Amino acid sequence: MFFHIVLERNMQLHPRYFGRNLRDNLVSKLMKDVEGTCSGRHGFVVAITGIENIGKGLIRDGTGFVTFPVKYQCVVFRPFKGEILEAVVTMVNKMGFFAEAGPVQIFVSNHLIPDDMEFQSGDMPNYTTSDGSVKIQKDSEVRLKIIGTRVDATEIFCIGTIKDDFLGVINDPATA
Repeated sequence: MFFHIVLERNMQLHPRYFGRNLRDNLVSKLMKDVEGTCSGRHGFVVAITGIENIGKGLIRDGTGFVTFPVKYQCVVFRPFKGEILEAVVTMVNKMGFFAEAGPVQIFVSNHLIPDDMEFQSGDMPNYTTSDGSVKIQKDSEVRLKIIGTRVDATEIFCIGTIKDDFLGVINDPATA
């Protein structure tokens, strides 16, 4: 799920960036440092949408660097248990498959794949129904339900299932 929240960060800036473009340099450094990162508490920072406040800088003794407290608005992505997501399959093996929904990697175990689907090895490993009508392989788009998440300090891992109503393949690259 996506959220629009306000976060704070202390930014250190080298004296060479001081001058009339100080604010622009600070904002561009903030975007470079923060966008695309993950904090376990808030999730993945997708984009910075605005700067609320830049506090007064504090000069660091001995280095000349200045630390500015910056308050900014950003869009974050954090998956939750029970959430339905659409993801792209990145790898298929006999244990299950991995899929990506934006920056989150989701593992779907073969126990959480419908019983009528069998693993097929070969040059393009996949899970196929007995009649061959549905196939899950690399680059397939699937709708899945998150049944568990594990949050580390800098990463979020998810376990998903497609063994439920209205879940499964939504776009197969083989038929396109």
